[in-house]
Amino acid sequence: MAQSTFIVGPRQRSLDDTSPMTFFFFELESTEFWESESTFWTPRGSRPIIVPGVFAMAAEKSPETTSSEAHKHRNRLALEHSPYLLQHAHNPVDWYPWGEEAFSAARRRDVPIFLSTHVTGMIYDQSLAKCHVMEVESFENEEVAKLLNDWFVSIKVDREERPDVDKVYMTYVQALYGGGGWPLSVFLSPDLKPLMGGTYFPPDDKYGRPGFKTVLRKVKEAWDSKKDELVQSGTFAIEQLSEALSATARSEKLAEGLKEKALRKCAEQLSDNYDSKFGGFGSAPKFPRPVEMQLMLYHSKKFQENGASGEAKGDLHMVKSTLQSMARGGIHDHVGGGFHRYSVDECWHVPHFEKMLYDQGQLANVYLDVFSITKDVVYSSVSRDILDYIRRDMVGPEGEIFSAEDADSAEFEGASKKKEGAFYVWTSKEVGDVLGEHAPLFKEHYYIKQSGNCDLSRMSDPHNEFKSKNVLIERTSTSAMASKFGMSVDEYLKIIGTCRQKLFDVRSKRPRPHLDDKVIVSWNGLVISSFARASKILKGEQEGTRHYFPVVGTDPNEYLEVAEEAASFVRNRLYNQQTRRLNHSFRNGPSKAPGFLDDYAFFISGLLDLYEFGGSIFWLTWAIELQHTQDELFLDKDGGGYFNTQGDDPSVLLRVKEDHDGAEPSGNSVSVINLVRLASLVASNSDHYRQIAERLLAVFEKRLKDSAMAVPLMCCAADMLVVPSRKQVVLTGSKSSLEFDSMLAAAHASYDPNKTVIHIDPLNAEEMGFWEDKNQKIALMAKSNFASGKVVAMVCQNFTCSPLVHDPASLESLLLKRSHV
Repeated sequence: MAQSTFIVGPRQRSLDDTSPMTFFFFELESTEFWESESTFWTPRGSRPIIVPGVFAMAAEKSPETTSSEAHKHRNRLALEHSPYLLQHAHNPVDWYPWGEEAFSAARRRDVPIFLSTHVTGMIYDQSLAKCHVMEVESFENEEVAKLLNDWFVSIKVDREERPDVDKVYMTYVQALYGGGGWPLSVFLSPDLKPLMGGTYFPPDDKYGRPGFKTVLRKVKEAWDSKKDELVQSGTFAIEQLSEALSATARSEKLAEGLKEKALRKCAEQLSDNYDSKFGGFGSAPKFPRPVEMQLMLYHSKKFQENGASGEAKGDLHMVKSTLQSMARGGIHDHVGGGFHRYSVDECWHVPHFEKMLYDQGQLANVYLDVFSITKDVVYSSVSRDILDYIRRDMVGPEGEIFSAEDADSAEFEGASKKKEGAFYVWTSKEVGDVLGEHAPLFKEHYYIKQSGNCDLSRMSDPHNEFKSKNVLIERTSTSAMASKFGMSVDEYLKIIGTCRQKLFDVRSKRPRPHLDDKVIVSWNGLVISSFARASKILKGEQEGTRHYFPVVGTDPNEYLEVAEEAASFVRNRLYNQQTRRLNHSFRNGPSKAPGFLDDYAFFISGLLDLYEFGGSIFWLTWAIELQHTQDELFLDKDGGGYFNTQGDDPSVLLRVKEDHDGAEPSGNSVSVINLVRLASLVASNSDHYRQIAERLLAVFEKRLKDSAMAVPLMCCAADMLVVPSRKQVVLTGSKSSLEFDSMLAAAHASYDPNKTVIHIDPLNAEEMGFWEDKNQKIALMAKSNFASGKVVAMVCQNFTCSPLVHDPASLESLLLKRSHV
């Protein structure tokens, strides 16, 4: 629908009105735009994604332009630590970082603020392309820069460093137009109230849409002529959003039966969206969303416990098929290990090549879960290749774990431009030159062709950007291929592994993608969990199991060491022992941003896994301390649930209670699970933990009832809370013995999300002191069952405990038996 008006702010309306908030303010003369919807294109133009109401996105992929002369300009971002902000340090735009210096400048000059935030590998693939395009088209453009410098104070925000700031103004844009995306472009008053916002603006008017220079002129005119009205509308918008987002619990707990219904409804909705041909729960572009698979595994377990084995197998099959398709696809880095951000096509083939830490941690855990259910080495091998990739390429000198690797890199040393996937793709000739006699076998195994193999879907490479290039993908089973070449499967896999290592060695000489060496606490928490869990679950592999490159380690105990070193880094560098507070991130020192809810929730979860899977009691003690701090800083003691921010920064105008379980789970969902786990461990505070969890879920009752598929992990958490009695496995003995390690591995051998593992050395005064203070029953059990030189275990549930168990096989058998009770 063509219009001659421009959206700049919200029309006052009641909160009952659920239509996108709009306020039509001034004329754009003959310029037209689509009010109803804008078309977002993927990086390769493969598929339009319709996002209602975000008017400012251009409908074509902009051509590449040359960057500005290096170091001709220098702005305040040169003093920042964020790699993203440093990329803009030599723009002609006079950028400020978020902070009082910028706010004071806007007040002193009486000009609006232009705020720009970026995205790294999140939500919509077009965001990544458009962040880069807008940087080149506008922020390196001298003419645009002059307008910004003359009429505005310009602020750049790295949304990974300041997710709280990004959340405020993204929420505003989403409420205003019914959708959002990155780059986020918002105009603010000097007191930070939003005046108008959008996403990507092309520099000039085209296709009936306003260009960035037009937008800047019109905002300037509006500020000069109708400032009061603009500021009033922005203030109103924040007031409305604050009221709408301050959800409170109407009761102390969820309505009867809703917990079970939400779990069932979410599983049904995911099943309806399952792609039976290629796996996954939805259509292209395909993002790994591990929380969906976690829910289906949890639901399968519930079916199994209730004797519905057919339904249990159905849920499990969807997860297995998805994980297998992902592992065979190009989204999986077959040569170096780990997973890329998502695939642009439906068959998991051609990815956006960025690698994000939060994906690696969550996916490793899901593969570990399925291995613990099936004992199929296919899943354990993939979890190992993820973790070995992280160990090799993402771990810093002090054990810290970095955030991401870019999608783009130079095709050769000295190249003037970077290309997406250049580090990862291969020509047929390159493979032939490297592999020699084994090249035909390898090429057939990975569907490598002279003309390139990005032809499996019309969405994979519509503009021939990968012409004659190959993204490795397995299309035929290993056993069938081994049979075709007259080999045993082991012999065949050994050759394939040797070939991968040769390609890896050659690839290592290519220009690497940029490493984002920020250390983010929440993402480290996710990965600490997967390393800790792997240290015991992988001991369930059969003796003599062989692994092939890119798996490079075989001793699972090494994974626990990685987890402990990462946790120690956070303790030493990002934790204030006096205030007991976390910082959000680290790069050349702690960031200015305090820890957010996700940092506490994800890290507490990681610490609980670190303890339960063999770490010191110190980690459990710290988890309890951090939970106390989280409750002090983020808990809404009147309305229930956790805010995402502490609320003590006046520049952050909204405190949001987030629930959406997306690429990352929500802090509230993870917190419920943490509280359930802590309630099982800390008897002295058990009722308090459960009350907080119950009230938290009551805040999101409507969401669980009406939109369960948006909160899969919260659905699992709600069901965990309704389980009558959580299973406790208590191990007693000397922790330095091999027998203890074997018993601990047996305790974790079977998949059971409603299980707590407690391990105690009664001769350790620190441990016994902890349990005597926190859970006297556990302390008494340890004392009464201790026998020098022996390791014993018991399984307790429903106020009764099993007879003592003295060997790993008996413990595994007992746990499997109790899982079916």
